Amino acid sequence: MAPNKVRYLVFFQYFGPRFSGVMAAPSDRAVLGVQNYLDMALQKLRPVGTPTFFISSRTDSGVHGLCNSAHVDIERSAGKLPFSEDVLVEALNLHLKPEPISVLKAIRVSNDFHAQHKALSRTYTYRLATGGKYRDLPVFERNLCWAASESGLDMGKIQEATELMLGTHDFSAFRSKNSDTPFKSPIKTLDQADFTPSTSLLPNHVHNRDLQFWNVTFKSKSFIYKQVRRLTSALVMVGLGILTPQQIRFHLDTGEPLSNSRFPLIAPPEGLFLKEVKYAERAVSALELRQPQQRS
Repeated sequence: MAPNKVRYLVFFQYFGPRFSGVMAAPSDRAVLGVQNYLDMALQKLRPVGTPTFFISSRTDSGVHGLCNSAHVDIERSAGKLPFSEDVLVEALNLHLKPEPISVLKAIRVSNDFHAQHKALSRTYTYRLATGGKYRDLPVFERNLCWAASESGLDMGKIQEATELMLGTHDFSAFRSKNSDTPFKSPIKTLDQADFTPSTSLLPNHVHNRDLQFWNVTFKSKSFIYKQVRRLTSALVMVGLGILTPQQIRFHLDTGEPLSNSRFPLIAPPEGLFLKEVKYAERAVSALELRQPQQRS
């Protein structure tokens, strides 16, 4: 690298429905990706060349990023010092307005650091509601939550199914047909699988009193395409009695794809949040990044 070129690890968040996904889209598209806007904001800082962000974790259109990450190499013209971490955050956020994207933190890293390959784990949380229809959701929840069922769920059966999902499995049964090249292994290790009660974003539950909110959380080093949304739907089906925990075990053991006409096999994107990307020296979450940064 040039002496005044610096690699940064950048953490950022975004509101998914506004974008085609996190990855850059062709510039002539009506709807662009989050990366397009990050790259455009960076160009306004007048770096040498045309640097681009290397995204750690891909998310689709409609999926939110509470805390995604990327690395980027920034070289400044001769005689200019590298950006400090705080200045880079402030400058990028200035040029990202008014898009619903926020840079949370920047950290100088070594020249061989890679945001995707160095990630130890990724944590996703899926928000859903039961006890009502889409129209029963508060308007503030409708792009942040899935109205999965008007009925309640059997949490004992869901707990049994989540325990079966933990550990290393061939998740071929939960793979999308039009996704992932054949070179990507469906064998993944789930370090966390939780289905827990949650609350509405609105205080005092100003909505249908029958609504119950839930968080479904999965943690792994990596996931196959749409795996989290498929696992979430499968757990809801178990809770509704459409599937049994034993059927989940069967599909994990055999890799036979799920087939069901009574319920969507893939949960919609708007309930899914990339919550955390963990690296060797730190787990940087949206909560941590809200804390005030100390200035030297």
